[in-house]
Amino acid sequence: MKKIFLLLMVCGLGYITQAQPSDQPKDITKMVEFTNAEYDFGKIPFGKPVEYTVSIKNISSDSVWIDDVKVGCGCTTPKFEKAKKYAPGETIIVTLGFSGTTMGQFSKFATIYFNNNAFNKQVTFKGETYTVPSAAPTNGALEKVKPANN
Repeated sequence: MKKIFLLLMVCGLGYITQAQPSDQPKDITKMVEFTNAEYDFGKIPFGKPVEYTVSIKNISSDSVWIDDVKVGCGCTTPKFEKAKKYAPGETIIVTLGFSGTTMGQFSKFATIYFNNNAFNKQVTFKGETYTVPSAAPTNGALEKVKPANN
């Protein structure tokens, strides 16, 4: 009797496990195709704002839309059309701006969420800021100051 009860318990647990809906996101590679998902600004002047675009082509047979774009820090600003539905074959543009206020090398990211958060993609950009040296004064300010006679 115990063996039958144990067998029923194991079979019932297996049925419950299989009947649960999958919370796994859809395979993004079958939904959209990215251009500039990894972007390199190269060298930019410190403090100079820059931006670039990420192109996202809908390669699925269903509509695709962006729910949100979450950035990794306040120095990054996204621009996109929220909840606009893009038909198969259409291209979505997300513009990512960077303030340029990180000194030296930088690496930043943004996560783009699609279709009621059914799938997402993290895009990255990097570069390096540099400071522009100031010109030396031409008014003789760098000449040695002569000590006063006491």
